[in-house]
Amino acid sequence: MTSKQRTDSIARYIREHNYADLHTLAARFGGSLSTVRRALDQLEAQGIVRRHHGGASLVETDALAQEYDFTARNERHPDEKFAIASLIAAQVQPGMTVILDGGSTTYAVARLLADRRLQVITNSLPVASLFGEVGSAETVVTGGSIYSRLGVLLGPMCEEFFGEVHADLAILGGAGITENGIWNYNALIAAAQRRMIAAAERTVFALDNSKFGRKALSLTTPFDRRFTIVTDTRPSAPVTRAINAAGAHLTLAA
Repeated sequence: MTSKQRTDSIARYIREHNYADLHTLAARFGGSLSTVRRALDQLEAQGIVRRHHGGASLVETDALAQEYDFTARNERHPDEKFAIASLIAAQVQPGMTVILDGGSTTYAVARLLADRRLQVITNSLPVASLFGEVGSAETVVTGGSIYSRLGVLLGPMCEEFFGEVHADLAILGGAGITENGIWNYNALIAAAQRRMIAAAERTVFALDNSKFGRKALSLTTPFDRRFTIVTDTRPSAPVTRAINAAGAHLTLAA
């Protein structure tokens, strides 16, 4: 296979699947990881894909759909996400079992944990790819059907998996936070997150200020005393009161 043929084949594959990691592309189309990276760099220069750590996603032209796209969301509010991620990562100790979901701020946390000795459980393909490349953590990936726009595994198999495991900590994202609790755009994501919460001793929600006052399709969960909400700005008074009334903790990133 010539370099051009490989690049064209990779472009077709990503157009069909929306997301692909480096190892999958290398195994499917031959060549080293460096060869695949060069092909992806070329496709990014052509505006076909968007590169990120561990793989690439199809460039989404629909602005509304980008609200749900992992890579698009991952590029928003980078400073706030880094501050939140740093604070959460500092709470994770070596040897812990940690659940990580597919949120963009959660991915920022994962990048800070990549060199630690942990047991990671995730339904996120980008998170799994990140830890797979680094290799310091023992990584367990759930079953389920791929929701390609976010690169996560969802559905009954995913939910059943979390009913059979235990973790010290779950680190989750969300689409919105109001006095009612944490919201998400997708009912299947919300259902998976409820199982993650049940499987963990405690849960940390990583939410930047853009999520304040936003409701979405599904209320994932009301606040609970086992929750810590980590954000970059103090929420409105009604939300703060609701967090305190439930016995949950609110932590502000510097």
